[in-house]
Amino acid sequence: MREIILDTETTGLDPKSGDRLVEVGCVELLNRIPTGREFHRYINPERDVPAEAVAVHGLSG
Repeated sequence: MREIILDTETTGLDPKSGDRLVEVGCVELLNRIPTGREFHRYINPERDVPAEAVAVHGLSG
């Protein structure tokens, strides 16, 4: 079975208030074993990252 594990970091949890992605990453598993295929990107949120979000993920923008 092929699986893609996805992880994101954001400026907050409410996109209606302007929260945005700051990081996205994923890895591919085949039969629960990492294949070595992965993807990672930092994304400029084009806004300040709140201190509360920085405390969670350490990304200050």
